[in-house]
Amino acid sequence: MPEQKGGRAVQAPLSEQAPVVESPGRPIDLVLMAAVLGLVVIGTIEVYSSSAVYAMKKSGDAAYFLKRQLMWVALGLGAMWIGARTDHRWLARRTYTLLIAAVLALVAVLFVGATINSAKRWFVLGPLSVQPVELAKLSLVTYLAYSLSRKADRLDKFAIGFVPHLLVCMVMMGLLLKQPDLGSSIILGATTLTLLFVAGTRSSYILLSVLASAPVAYHFIVGTPWRMKRFLAYFNPEAFSDSVAYQIVQAHIAVGSGGATGQGLGDGLQQLGYMPEGHSDFIAAAIGEELGFVGLVVVLALYGVVVWRGARAALVAREPFGAYLAFGITLGFAFQAVVNFGVVLGLLPAKGITLPLVSYGGSSFIMSMYLVGIVLNVGRAAPPAPTQRKRQVVNIVAGARRRKRRAAIACGS
Repeated sequence: MPEQKGGRAVQAPLSEQAPVVESPGRPIDLVLMAAVLGLVVIGTIEVYSSSAVYAMKKSGDAAYFLKRQLMWVALGLGAMWIGARTDHRWLARRTYTLLIAAVLALVAVLFVGATINSAKRWFVLGPLSVQPVELAKLSLVTYLAYSLSRKADRLDKFAIGFVPHLLVCMVMMGLLLKQPDLGSSIILGATTLTLLFVAGTRSSYILLSVLASAPVAYHFIVGTPWRMKRFLAYFNPEAFSDSVAYQIVQAHIAVGSGGATGQGLGDGLQQLGYMPEGHSDFIAAAIGEELGFVGLVVVLALYGVVVWRGARAALVAREPFGAYLAFGITLGFAFQAVVNFGVVLGLLPAKGITLPLVSYGGSSFIMSMYLVGIVLNVGRAAPPAPTQRKRQVVNIVAGARRRKRRAAIACGS
């Protein structure tokens, strides 16, 4: 306590002050880890089951994609460990470095990237392919978390709390649409607007931006013939079953034939060559066919646990940056899973979006695991939960009841 001299508070010398000791963190979130590992295990099994026939035709080895997926899983586990063990606050110090690197990568891929399925989304480095959109996801969420935590008292101001964040997101979305990658751009836009809403930006600004984007979305759909076909195929997939809606129709057949409990692992018929990208974008259809409705519900429940524990990590975070970072990452997972399931079940128009932590992938899978590690680190860095007193049991004539506390007050000494 400072000494009182002449009515003024005098700070004690540094040598006499008690050292500042940071309180110990919480243990690792085993529930979140279990849910993530459950998704990885299901995904690895389904990657092999849905790709064996295709792998045999492509390379003569039915386990070709399984072997590569196991390699990605090993690297992903290492990335998750690094993310969980490294203080997440280092990202705040490198916010703009990451942001500039992501934008430059998105520009570079348009000029020197490999064209696969009529899209320039990958840097091909020998046997490896890297998608710069994965760096964009990390850099955008980091920027939003850093900026929102610094402008907490000015988020209601249009020019300070809304415009800069929207402009950064729009630049990334524009570069993604050039690839083209409409699905990822939608994920980034939805994550940005939701995080701004949670942070306290005025709802009128968000509504205005959504309304303003409607003409742009209309132009991109109507002005691009193949997008227009996909849009029309959403309403009548059978009419385009031999072209743009082929995968959608096959996905419906796969999920419908799975029934309640599925055909059994390895017994799905769509893996015989009827379902393109069955181990990647449409792996949920393979799960529905082989594991049935029960399998899909289990996967959705695991994603629900990931969202729950990610939101919990954000709520208990030690500082605003960590809270926004964990919540932004969790939103990204949630939106991506919802879009993927929506496409497979015919609830949304077709988009090239993988199912996070489940689909076959290299850079996308590794980055997803690293992001999980960051959420784990945010939860670990949080102050320990307050110790609760044991509930007192009061014996009453009618029976024993527990006396519950209505409020908990923490007092520091």
